[in-house]
Amino acid sequence: MTIDRWLEHWADHRPYATAIEFADDSVTYRSLYDRVCVVAAGLRARGVGSGDRVAYLGGDGPTPVELLFACARIGAIHLPLNTRLAAPELSWIVGHAEPSLVLADVDHVGAAADMLADHSAIARAVVGESDDMDPFEVGHATERSGADHDPVLMCYTSGTTGRPKGAVLDQIALMANAANVAAMMDVRSTDRVLNTMPLFHVGGLNVHTTPTLAAGGTIVLHRRFDPAAVLAELTGGRIDLVTLLAPMLAAVTELEEFGHADLSGVRAVNTGASPVPIGLIEAIHAKGVPVTQIYGLTETSTLCVCLRAEQARERVGSCGKAALTCEVRLVDESGVDVAPGEDGEIVVRGPNVMREYWRDPEGTAAAFVDGWFRTGDVAVADPHGFMYIRGRRKDLIISGGENIYPAELEDLLVGLPGVAEAVVVAQPDRRWGEVPVVVAVRAAGSDVTDAAVLAVFDGRVARYKAPKGVIWVDALPRTAMGKVRKHVLRDVLDER
Repeated sequence: MTIDRWLEHWADHRPYATAIEFADDSVTYRSLYDRVCVVAAGLRARGVGSGDRVAYLGGDGPTPVELLFACARIGAIHLPLNTRLAAPELSWIVGHAEPSLVLADVDHVGAAADMLADHSAIARAVVGESDDMDPFEVGHATERSGADHDPVLMCYTSGTTGRPKGAVLDQIALMANAANVAAMMDVRSTDRVLNTMPLFHVGGLNVHTTPTLAAGGTIVLHRRFDPAAVLAELTGGRIDLVTLLAPMLAAVTELEEFGHADLSGVRAVNTGASPVPIGLIEAIHAKGVPVTQIYGLTETSTLCVCLRAEQARERVGSCGKAALTCEVRLVDESGVDVAPGEDGEIVVRGPNVMREYWRDPEGTAAAFVDGWFRTGDVAVADPHGFMYIRGRRKDLIISGGENIYPAELEDLLVGLPGVAEAVVVAQPDRRWGEVPVVVAVRAAGSDVTDAAVLAVFDGRVARYKAPKGVIWVDALPRTAMGKVRKHVLRDVLDER
């Protein structure tokens, strides 16, 4: 079985049901499946075969969805490229992945040319509604040559440290992920699900898009994240499910209109990707809508730990328990399971886990221990097995032999008057080895002092945990998914 059979199934059973809503257009399951067959034929005609990579540099919309399923049909690998990366970064990825074909939409033709300046031998084409020619109009493919064990999606990690890695996911992984999401969110064929994340990222493709299409529902896509547009969708009474990462939640809840917004038509708001401030969760709960949470990575197709809607209010801040197809453990540095209440690294095993890092056998070997994928993230479980993310193991601050997790401190900084955003990182210290410090951005027009920031921690955390200073910056360096690149900040502090 290949994942394009999902579309074939719904094209047979519900041909006129809407699969994708984008801008002012609606795409039915029949037209989406027909289009995927055409794209698959076009890829074959351009020499793409089993195992070949097909790169796409472009905006959100039906095109990247069509490409993913077309690649699945013929056993090729969809390689979405991050449109927010600079030309040298994209050039490195293309050189590493060596795609057989690079496709760009009409808005990214120039960026594609810059990216391919050193890769002139790679075939390329332009796709998009504004283009005069559809490169895939070569006939209707009926044969299917892909298989469930074929690699189908390669997403490069955001590269918070060093070079990004290409996580290779096979079709079974996407099937398992769809089952995980369906079981966690109760996805139905009648659901209209809003995707707010870019389709160049595994989150945009696999938190909602592929699971919704597997279930026969309608996936609603926006060209880009717009807080006002998202709130308008959620108050329109036609969206059942949505995922909003912490920065997105903050942007939506800070809108003036949010105060009187009616979200009663929304079944659940999901969040994840990084520790989420409790205040943001409570702002949605105050509207009568449960905030579910997930934990996952590019390497796990997204979801591997989840908190369901009926658990949300009792377990605020928890990312839940293992997803349907996953086994999850918390282990110490020796790989031994830790007891409830003790910090441990999250390790995962299941069919949703990647098969390898592309052309990186050493990195792949280091990522797996006895078949378990090492996430590098630290969590603690309560006596009932519900997990709470503590942070990245590499972000751990060890001050005078005591472990300090920045996420615990960062949660206290949320909503602090005069501070637009802030994180906590380690700064070298002669006496203690390293100490926590706040790196913050002042809000416009603010004159908030260091003392006011540091006072937030008085009496609320142990003295050894309290940050020892504040460093003001104009902006925090971030990845494409909004995660702060803490290693960049640490490098700066190391040089001071």
